[in-house]
Amino acid sequence: MPLKQPLNIPKIPKTRNKKAEAAIAAIPVKKPDKSEYICKAFFHYDSIYKKQYVSFTVETVLELKVFSYEISVDVIRKKDDIYLVIMGLSAKTNYAPQVQPARKDNYFEDLIGDITVNVVKQDGSINSAVYNINYLEKKITLVNEFMPEKENNRRFCSFFVATEENSFKEE
Repeated sequence: MPLKQPLNIPKIPKTRNKKAEAAIAAIPVKKPDKSEYICKAFFHYDSIYKKQYVSFTVETVLELKVFSYEISVDVIRKKDDIYLVIMGLSAKTNYAPQVQPARKDNYFEDLIGDITVNVVKQDGSINSAVYNINYLEKKITLVNEFMPEKENNRRFCSFFVATEENSFKEE
Protein backbone atom coordinates (compact mmCIF):
# COMPACT_ATOMS: atom_id res chain seq x y z
CA MET A 1 0.00 0.00 0.00
CA PRO A 2 1.56 3.32 -1.05
CA LEU A 3 2.16 6.14 1.37
CA LYS A 4 0.03 9.27 1.21
CA GLN A 5 1.43 12.38 -0.35
CA PRO A 6 1.78 15.09 2.32
CA LEU A 7 -0.42 18.14 1.90
CA ASN A 8 2.03 20.52 3.57
CA ILE A 9 5.77 20.20 3.68
CA PRO A 10 6.83 20.68 7.31
CA LYS A 11 9.08 23.63 8.03
CA ILE A 12 12.39 22.79 9.66
CA PRO A 13 13.53 25.48 12.09
CA LYS A 14 16.82 27.14 11.32
CA THR A 15 19.61 26.80 13.84
CA ARG A 16 20.76 29.89 15.65
CA ASN A 17 23.99 31.32 14.37
CA LYS A 18 26.39 32.35 17.07
CA LYS A 19 27.51 35.91 16.75
CA ALA A 20 30.93 37.12 17.84
CA GLU A 21 29.60 40.51 18.99
CA ALA A 22 27.15 38.77 21.34
CA ALA A 23 30.02 36.90 23.01
CA ILE A 24 31.94 40.14 23.60
CA ALA A 25 28.89 41.81 25.19
CA ALA A 26 27.89 38.79 27.36
CA ILE A 27 28.43 38.76 31.13
CA PRO A 28 30.01 35.46 32.23
CA VAL A 29 28.90 33.29 35.12
CA LYS A 30 31.29 33.42 38.08
CA LYS A 31 33.76 30.51 37.87
CA PRO A 32 37.25 29.92 39.24
CA ASP A 33 40.32 30.62 37.10
CA LYS A 34 41.39 27.68 34.94
CA SER A 35 44.01 27.71 32.20
CA GLU A 36 42.32 26.41 29.03
CA TYR A 37 43.99 28.21 26.10
CA ILE A 38 47.37 29.56 25.03
CA CYS A 39 47.78 32.48 22.64
CA LYS A 40 51.15 32.58 20.86
CA ALA A 41 52.50 35.37 18.68
CA PHE A 42 55.19 34.79 16.05
CA PHE A 43 56.28 35.76 12.53
CA HIS A 44 55.22 33.45 9.70
CA TYR A 45 56.53 33.64 6.13
CA ASP A 46 54.26 32.15 3.46
CA SER A 47 56.52 30.94 0.66
CA ILE A 48 53.62 30.46 -1.79
CA TYR A 49 52.33 34.03 -1.59
CA LYS A 50 55.76 35.43 -0.66
CA LYS A 51 54.38 37.48 2.23
CA GLN A 52 55.44 37.97 5.84
CA TYR A 53 52.64 37.65 8.40
CA VAL A 54 52.23 38.00 12.15
CA SER A 55 50.43 34.95 13.49
CA PHE A 56 48.32 34.94 16.63
CA THR A 57 47.77 31.25 17.30
CA VAL A 58 45.18 30.07 19.80
CA GLU A 59 45.58 26.49 21.03
CA THR A 60 44.17 24.36 23.81
CA VAL A 61 46.21 23.40 26.86
CA LEU A 62 44.78 19.87 26.78
CA GLU A 63 46.04 17.48 24.13
CA LEU A 64 43.26 15.68 22.29
CA LYS A 65 43.83 12.00 21.59
CA VAL A 66 41.20 10.46 19.33
CA PHE A 67 40.56 13.05 16.62
CA SER A 68 42.44 16.08 15.37
CA TYR A 69 40.49 19.23 16.06
CA GLU A 70 40.78 22.83 15.00
CA ILE A 71 39.48 25.73 17.07
CA SER A 72 36.95 27.80 15.16
CA VAL A 73 37.71 31.46 15.75
CA ASP A 74 35.91 34.59 14.55
CA VAL A 75 38.25 37.54 14.11
CA ILE A 76 37.09 41.10 14.67
CA ARG A 77 39.64 43.82 13.99
CA LYS A 78 39.20 47.43 15.11
CA LYS A 79 42.34 49.48 14.34
CA ASP A 80 44.89 48.34 16.96
CA ASP A 81 42.49 45.95 18.74
CA ILE A 82 42.06 42.35 17.61
CA TYR A 83 39.29 40.19 19.07
CA LEU A 84 39.75 36.43 18.69
CA VAL A 85 36.33 35.00 19.60
CA ILE A 86 36.46 31.25 20.26
CA MET A 87 33.32 29.74 18.71
CA GLY A 88 34.03 26.04 19.37
CA LEU A 89 35.91 23.04 17.97
CA SER A 90 35.66 21.49 14.52
CA ALA A 91 37.10 18.16 13.42
CA LYS A 92 39.90 18.21 10.86
CA THR A 93 40.07 15.62 8.10
CA ASN A 94 43.21 13.57 8.53
CA TYR A 95 43.95 9.91 8.07
CA ALA A 96 46.26 9.29 11.00
CA PRO A 97 45.06 10.60 14.35
CA GLN A 98 47.71 12.25 16.48
CA VAL A 99 47.92 13.37 20.08
CA GLN A 100 47.99 17.13 19.74
CA PRO A 101 46.22 20.23 21.00
CA ALA A 102 43.49 21.87 18.94
CA ARG A 103 44.82 25.06 17.37
CA LYS A 104 44.01 27.85 14.97
CA ASP A 105 46.49 30.17 13.25
CA ASN A 106 45.27 33.71 12.54
CA TYR A 107 47.49 35.62 10.10
CA PHE A 108 47.74 39.42 9.85
CA GLU A 109 50.07 41.24 7.46
CA ASP A 110 49.83 44.91 8.34
CA LEU A 111 50.47 45.09 12.08
CA ILE A 112 52.99 47.61 13.40
CA GLY A 113 53.50 49.00 16.91
CA ASP A 114 51.41 48.17 19.96
CA ILE A 115 48.56 45.76 19.21
CA THR A 116 45.98 44.65 21.79
CA VAL A 117 44.86 41.04 21.37
CA ASN A 118 41.66 40.02 23.15
CA VAL A 119 40.74 36.32 23.42
CA VAL A 120 37.00 35.96 24.06
CA LYS A 121 35.07 32.85 25.08
CA GLN A 122 31.40 32.26 24.29
CA ASP A 123 30.40 32.85 27.92
CA GLY A 124 31.76 36.41 27.73
CA SER A 125 35.11 36.02 29.52
CA ILE A 126 37.87 38.16 28.00
CA ASN A 127 41.64 37.95 28.46
CA SER A 128 43.88 40.54 26.81
CA ALA A 129 47.51 41.24 26.05
CA VAL A 130 49.46 44.04 24.40
CA TYR A 131 52.15 43.01 21.91
CA ASN A 132 54.74 45.34 20.38
CA ILE A 133 55.51 44.33 16.78
CA ASN A 134 58.66 45.59 15.05
CA TYR A 135 59.26 44.34 11.50
CA LEU A 136 62.62 46.06 11.10
CA GLU A 137 64.19 44.26 14.05
CA LYS A 138 62.06 41.12 13.43
CA LYS A 139 60.94 41.24 17.02
CA ILE A 140 57.67 40.72 18.89
CA THR A 141 57.54 41.56 22.59
CA LEU A 142 54.78 40.95 25.12
CA VAL A 143 54.27 44.32 26.79
CA ASN A 144 51.39 43.61 29.13
CA GLU A 145 48.96 40.80 29.97
CA PHE A 146 45.71 41.79 31.68
CA MET A 147 42.00 41.12 32.16
CA PRO A 148 39.61 43.92 31.12
CA GLU A 149 37.32 45.37 33.76
CA LYS A 150 34.22 43.23 33.35
CA GLU A 151 31.86 41.64 35.83
CA ASN A 152 32.79 38.00 36.71
CA ASN A 153 35.76 38.01 34.33
CA ARG A 154 38.25 35.18 34.91
CA ARG A 155 41.67 34.10 33.65
CA PHE A 156 41.51 31.28 31.10
CA CYS A 157 44.24 32.16 28.59
CA SER A 158 48.02 32.64 28.79
CA PHE A 159 49.91 34.78 26.28
CA PHE A 160 53.42 34.06 24.93
CA VAL A 161 55.84 35.05 22.20
CA ALA A 162 56.86 31.86 20.41
CA THR A 163 60.25 32.75 18.94
CA GLU A 164 60.95 29.08 18.12
CA GLU A 165 58.08 29.13 15.58
CA ASN A 166 59.33 32.24 13.72
CA SER A 167 59.89 31.77 10.00
CA PHE A 168 61.42 34.40 7.76
CA LYS A 169 62.23 34.66 4.08
CA GLU A 170 65.15 32.41 3.18
CA GLU A 171 67.71 34.17 1.01
